[in-house]
Order: sequence, then C-alpha cells, then structure tokens
Amino acid sequence: MSNQPVPSLKDADLTLKVEKEDANDRIEAAQRRILQLRLQLGGKLGTGEIGPPLCFVFEGWDASGKGGAIKRLVASMDPRHVRVVQIAAPTPDELRHHWLQRFWPELPGWGGVAVLDRSWYGRVLVERVEGLATAEQWRRAYTDILDYERTLVDEGMVFGKFWMHISQDEQLRRFQAREKSDLKQWKLTDEDWRNREKHREYTIAVEEMLARTSWDGGMWNVVPGEQKRYARVTVLETAIAVIENGMRQHGMEPLEPLDVD
Repeated sequence: MSNQPVPSLKDADLTLKVEKEDANDRIEAAQRRILQLRLQLGGKLGTGEIGPPLCFVFEGWDASGKGGAIKRLVASMDPRHVRVVQIAAPTPDELRHHWLQRFWPELPGWGGVAVLDRSWYGRVLVERVEGLATAEQWRRAYTDILDYERTLVDEGMVFGKFWMHISQDEQLRRFQAREKSDLKQWKLTDEDWRNREKHREYTIAVEEMLARTSWDGGMWNVVPGEQKRYARVTVLETAIAVIENGMRQHGMEPLEPLDVD
C-alpha cells in the first residue's frame, strides 16, 4: 500500500500539548503560509500557473475538533476560493445511484481547494457499524475507495486526510460541556451518545480503515486532539507540507515564505 508506516490510533500520543502563546504564533504563521500557497495554486501569485486540485478530508470521533481545525485551516482564504462541504447521510435520490456518485460534484478542479467534513469513509465507518451497509458492501468499499482516490490522484488531485483522535474521557468532558452551553447544545445529539456505546466497534472499523486506505497518494494523518491547540497547530502545519509536496510532484515549486517584520 505504501512505503510509509501504517498509521494507527495506538501510535497517537494524546499527552502532547503546546503553550497558548506558541500555538497562536504558529497558527498565525501557518495561516499566512497557507494563504500564500493558496494564491499560488490559484494563479494569483508567482508565474500565474494554475496548480493541482487540493482536497482535505476530515474524519474523527464526535467532538474531536474537526470543526475547529477546519475553521482555522480556511480562515485566511477568501471564502470565494475554497469550498467547505459537510457530508451528511445520503438522500433517497442519492441512494438510487452508485454510492460514490454523490461525492463527485463536491471535488475541486485545477486551482481549487475543497475541505470535506466527513466523506466517503462513512461507508466503512458509520454505515458498517450501524448496519446501514451490508458486509459485502462495506468490505467491497475498501477497493472502491482506493480505486476512486487513485483515479483522482492520477488526474492530478492532492489529498490531505486527517483522523482527529481523542480519548473517551475527553469526549465525555466535551459532551458534558456542550450540554451546559446554550450556544453549543445543538452540536450534541442522541446519536452522539449512542455512538459512545459502540466505541469498541468503531475503533475496530477505524483501525481497519487506516490500515487499508493509507497509500502513497492518500496517507492518513492521525492527529492527537486531546488538547485543541495542539491539534489545530498540527493540522495546519501538516496541511502546508501536503500542499508543498503536492505542488512539487506536479513540477510547481512553492514560493519562498514571505518575510514578516
């Protein structure tokens, strides 16, 4: 599958932290760099050449910090130049088609960027665990997904895939905090509580997903998210590496970072 080590939840060090001032400085620097690279990909900086399409995929435990990380990833970009897509359950009409069909319209073209909050990996996660797909369907989905991503990468797409990881204790703390907040109660659903009861089944599904769908063109990045600051810094700095590596693979040298006094 890949020359890189297979990612696993067991390898994520949930004790990792970063001090607030250091995190703020690193996030600010990363956002500035991401904006510069985004403008170069779009032909607005540098030679005017259009860069490869860029797709960031976010999966993770409920309340693991996907939204906060995505918010900071796109914060410096003009909202007209990036698409953030929240993937929900398929509609009755979408269920009439091949299960991957509904994702095609959300993908970016050359010079474009899309960020997916949930994705086609739901087939081997929630649909598997909750019995929404048959065993034959979700087992076949690993091949479907690899073929799908390889097709996109062969046409130039660059992938950054993130699994946001937290402990059950931290998830419970965040659930309880949401319950008490008038402005965040909407984020917590009965389904979130039910999913906690199937943590073992979901862990098995996640580990198999990481092992079977990590490949040279689409490696998973498991992000320790026990401390939100650390997770956000990690996502942004990893995203920069993904963008720069992808540009170089397509013969496009990233601009030198801007000097800031």
